Amino acid sequence: MTSPNDTKSNLSVVILTYNRSDALFAVLYGLTHQNIKPQEVIITDDGSTVHHRLAIKLHLAEHDWPFKIKYIWHPDIGFTAARARNQGVINSSGDYIILLDGDCVPKEDFILQHLFLKRPGCFINGSRVLLNENLTKKVIEKPGTIGLSSSYWLMQKITGQANKWIPTVMRIPHQCRRGSAVFHWKGIRSCNFSLWREDFDKVNGFDEMFVGWGHEDADFVWRLHQAGCRRINGFWATEVLHLWHKEASRDRESANAKRLQERMSDPDAGYVAKKGIREAAYDDCEIVYSN
Repeated sequence: MTSPNDTKSNLSVVILTYNRSDALFAVLYGLTHQNIKPQEVIITDDGSTVHHRLAIKLHLAEHDWPFKIKYIWHPDIGFTAARARNQGVINSSGDYIILLDGDCVPKEDFILQHLFLKRPGCFINGSRVLLNENLTKKVIEKPGTIGLSSSYWLMQKITGQANKWIPTVMRIPHQCRRGSAVFHWKGIRSCNFSLWREDFDKVNGFDEMFVGWGHEDADFVWRLHQAGCRRINGFWATEVLHLWHKEASRDRESANAKRLQERMSDPDAGYVAKKGIREAAYDDCEIVYSN
C-alpha cells in the first residue's frame, strides 16, 4: 500500500482534448497547482481545428511549466478517442500513467490521491463532479474556483450547478480501498483513470477498432480484468470537475456495444486489443509543442 514517501513515481499525465482549448487551459491550471506535480504532461489532440490548435500552442509557449509538457495532434478523422489515448501514452515516458480528459479539472490533491491508491497489478477508476453550463463558464474564466470552501460547493449543489458536493471536500482514506477482480459496468471513467504502463502495454492499449462514441473504455477495463488486474474505485478521493458540454454524437454506440458484447462472450477473445499500440501506425501524428 502506498505511503506519502512513495509518491515520487515517474508519472505521466495524458490529457485527451478536442476543440476545447479554453477547457484545456483550466485543466492545465489545475495540474500546475497540484501539491505533488507530475514529471510530464502529454496533451493528445483528436483533431482540433486550426483555431484551437494555435491557441493551445501559443498558451503553452507563453507559460513556464513546472513539468515537461508535449502537445501532439493528428488530423480529424472522426471520434477516435482510443487512437488518441494510445498516441498519447506511446509518447509518454512514465512508468505510471494517469488518463485525464481535457474537460476534467483536477483539484489540488488529484495526483496525490491517485498515487496513494496505486498498487501493483491494479488500476484506479476515478470519478467526477458534473457542473452545469453556468458554473462551467465560471471555472473556465477563473480556474481557482476549484479551491473554494465546502460551503461554496454545498451552495452549488443546492442551486443545481453541481450534481454533488461532499466528494469535493471529503476523502475516504486510501487504507479502506480494496481491489476487485470482478468486472462491473458501473462508473467506468477513462476520463479519470490511472494504471501502470506495463499493464497498459500488456493489454495492447485501447482497441482502435472502436470508432465513434462509446464503450472503448469498458472494453479496456474488461481486458485489464481478463489480464488479471484488479479495479480500485477512486470515488471520494480523485474527483475531477467535469465541465459542461453538448453531448457527442452517439450514432456508433450500438455498433460499439455489439463489438464489446461479442468480445465478452467469446471465451477465446483473450485480453489483447485487436488493433492496439502494436498494430496501429501514427505517421500523421505531429508534435506541435514540446519544452
